[in-house]
Amino acid sequence: MEQIISFINEVGFPIVVTLYLLYRIESKLDLVVQSIQSLPERMKG
Repeated sequence: MEQIISFINEVGFPIVVTLYLLYRIESKLDLVVQSIQSLPERMKG
């Protein structure tokens, strides 16, 4: 926890929030890519 607090003090709160949101959205983007890739297979059946 202390590492996170020191990181916030060094780079600033907005940058930490941005990195957190990018990390969260990455998993959702992976699901979107998988859905798009499986779409042609679903369209055939």
